Amino acid sequence: MNIFYSLLLYFQKRGYYVCQRIADRLGIRAKIVRTTFMYLTFVTLGFGFAVYLFLAFWIRIKDILYTKRSSVFDL
Repeated sequence: MNIFYSLLLYFQKRGYYVCQRIADRLGIRAKIVRTTFMYLTFVTLGFGFAVYLFLAFWIRIKDILYTKRSSVFDL
């Protein structure tokens, strides 16, 4: 378990350092950069799911509108 925490600490230090350098270059706080990355991740995942739901809805509507009707000659 100690290896896990040391690995976690390593990635946190390196990841936060990247956010800190971006924030220093832009002249803003690092906390704002971190939260922006989190929000962008959620928006990106949510956008893909929304597109999936829209396409599923569209295909369902298409199937309802263009159902194959039986011919008069099939009776």
